[in-house]
Amino acid sequence: MLSREENERLTRVGAGTPMGDLMRRYWHPIAAAAELEERPAKQVRILGEDLVVYRDTSGGYGLIGARCAHRLTSLAHGVPEPDGLRCMYHGWKYDATGQCVEQPFEDTANPGARFKQRVKLAGYPVEQLGGLLFAYLGPQPAPLLPRWEPLVWGNCVRDIAIAELPCSWLQCQENSLDPVHVEWLHTYFGRWMQQRKNGDPDAGSSIGAQRMRPMRHLKIGFDAFEHGIIKRRVLEGFTEADEDWAVGHPMLFPNVLLVGNEMQATMQWRVPADDTHTYHVSYYVFRAAPGAEAPPQPTVPFRYVPLMDERGEYLVDMTFNQDYMAWIAQGTIAERDQERLGESDVGIIQFRQMLKQQMELVLDGGEPMNVFRDPAASEAIALPMERVKFGDRTYLEYSPAEAGESSAIDDINRVLATWAPVREAAH
Repeated sequence: MLSREENERLTRVGAGTPMGDLMRRYWHPIAAAAELEERPAKQVRILGEDLVVYRDTSGGYGLIGARCAHRLTSLAHGVPEPDGLRCMYHGWKYDATGQCVEQPFEDTANPGARFKQRVKLAGYPVEQLGGLLFAYLGPQPAPLLPRWEPLVWGNCVRDIAIAELPCSWLQCQENSLDPVHVEWLHTYFGRWMQQRKNGDPDAGSSIGAQRMRPMRHLKIGFDAFEHGIIKRRVLEGFTEADEDWAVGHPMLFPNVLLVGNEMQATMQWRVPADDTHTYHVSYYVFRAAPGAEAPPQPTVPFRYVPLMDERGEYLVDMTFNQDYMAWIAQGTIAERDQERLGESDVGIIQFRQMLKQQMELVLDGGEPMNVFRDPAASEAIALPMERVKFGDRTYLEYSPAEAGESSAIDDINRVLATWAPVREAAH
């Protein structure tokens, strides 16, 4: 367990805190790019700061302070122009750096004044990649945005699911270093919930649980590597020769999990909105088989995931929602000084140690891991991914070698058809 003081250091993310300074060294997703096609300005909260992200009429993006410096109204209602965002209240305009560039009445009343030059909001760089908008809130010069391999795959379809969680980012990310929860939360509990719901003792709990048998974990392992920690497991009936152990899948420091294979992948970002809230992004990528062509996707669809039903009960039919429930149920910030860790928690302990090491590195003036300055090192970053997961070869259903070239496109179309009613209901 951690002391209260250690827990504070690991969970407080405001400016000037050790963890806040560490997290500001990274690019974080703050919105789906398609959100700004529907409405060009949106208020966001990241690392304890209230900001507005907008798309100007030239196609560029800006991320600036949430309120106009004049009378403090929200710029989320601002009007985008070719070179910035104009406040709808009195017409003050700001560029992408947060600099005020126009004050219509003031400019007319006193043409020689330098008032607008003295007015500046916070302003941070924004980049679009793979249908997501990423922001960097740290010191300049900004590092390169990491181009993790699934973000830059071609000939594929993508989907973005966003959840706003009332809990610290850390308990979300620690879940990535906890393999054993799969057999209990996603299998045992999931099937129990389905039995309660449907009266069917044989029903699987979710898409994820239907793909795995209720096997016990016999062995778990965690190896630090250049981008984070590789998580491994041996399930009952399998050995270290199987891919769950021999390959494993990575937790990308500090707040990303990657699961998948060369034909499909899921990335999850656990972005600290503030100390007690997390902006959670699940990013799905499905590749068409070689020789097949993925359906056109002019924009990457997005959806916000509901956490509870109309009765106020958690929606736990889906695997990720089971995770959300467990993380939120730990409290807004888990009281780690009260926990009792065991052998199944060695990955969590290793991750906390890595966080402490990287925080100290930043405090000493260094750059933490996964901060990229060399374009060659940040381009299409390849990562280990199991092709056969949980011993289930249907996990290869997108592979042409296993399922035939036509099956990938058929399944992609099926997935797109599933998204359509979800998107329509959300709008």
